[in-house]
Amino acid sequence: MKRHFTLEYWMDDGWYVGRLKETPGVFSQGETLDELKDNIADAYRMMVESEGESLHVGTKTIELGIEV
Repeated sequence: MKRHFTLEYWMDDGWYVGRLKETPGVFSQGETLDELKDNIADAYRMMVESEGESLHVGTKTIELGIEV
């Protein structure tokens, strides 16, 4: 089954760094955008393999008391 994700990425010191919005904790980097896409797909696959096929991700909104 093919899954679709949103890749959010930015440049950091000449590297493409990114994360999957729908799966917290999956980050990667690459010298090119294509390399980032390959690397983040590998990172996701490794996470799923270590967690098993039934991956449950949850989110919770919390309020932080941070003074700026």
